Amino acid sequence: MSVNENDSTSSGTTPTAVLVHGAFAESASWAGVAETLRERGVDVVAAANPLRSVATDAAYLTDVVRGLGRPVVLIGHSYGGMVITAAADALGEQVSALVYVAAFAPERGESALVLSGRYPGSTLGGTLLAHPLSGGGQEFRIDPARFAAQFAADVDPALATTMATTQRPVTEAALAEELAVEPAWKRLPSWSVYGDADLNIPAAALAAMATRAGARGTTVVPGASHAVGVSHPDAVATAVLAALGVDVAFAPSR
Repeated sequence: MSVNENDSTSSGTTPTAVLVHGAFAESASWAGVAETLRERGVDVVAAANPLRSVATDAAYLTDVVRGLGRPVVLIGHSYGGMVITAAADALGEQVSALVYVAAFAPERGESALVLSGRYPGSTLGGTLLAHPLSGGGQEFRIDPARFAAQFAADVDPALATTMATTQRPVTEAALAEELAVEPAWKRLPSWSVYGDADLNIPAAALAAMATRAGARGTTVVPGASHAVGVSHPDAVATAVLAALGVDVAFAPSR
């Protein structure tokens, strides 16, 4: 169900939007956002995030972006925020902006586990199923029977069921790994979009990270779940278009 879109209709003056999913998701979760961006003439790539470690996931994303050979805006969802923050450090001037979609915007030395527990409200831990890895450690996925309520409460039930089936597990090591580089949001403009009913990363944590990063625009979608890009793709696309420098002629969905 993976999506890897590369539309060639853009004039080349607008950076490519590179969409990076987080834990318990996969690249097709960006389908609605990607469709809206393509309709506006934006080149889109939805990368498959391995979800193995921050360092190796960022290295993979760096290879994907360097292979494009053109400027990009990096958009990360959830744990994907850790990955785009790290990758942007290696990519330097090829990255023009960052967009955090219900995502971690870490400082150096912070991990996803630390950030998600800094404020009360996350109920993710009680929904996780752990599986041992042959090389050591373990990975997590959300119990499919609890996925919709935890991750995608405002998504159509049939689609939420599909998302539960196609979710990609994340290693415990990736969630515990600290950002090892200076965060790219200190030198790059950033935008933030999240829902106020997020049960994975508390809205208070997302708000604090957006403020710390000096986000140029912050959109809080009332009632939106952690899967805000699926339930409110126009709201997310609006933020991405702003980061791309494209005039926005429509209002985000609510």
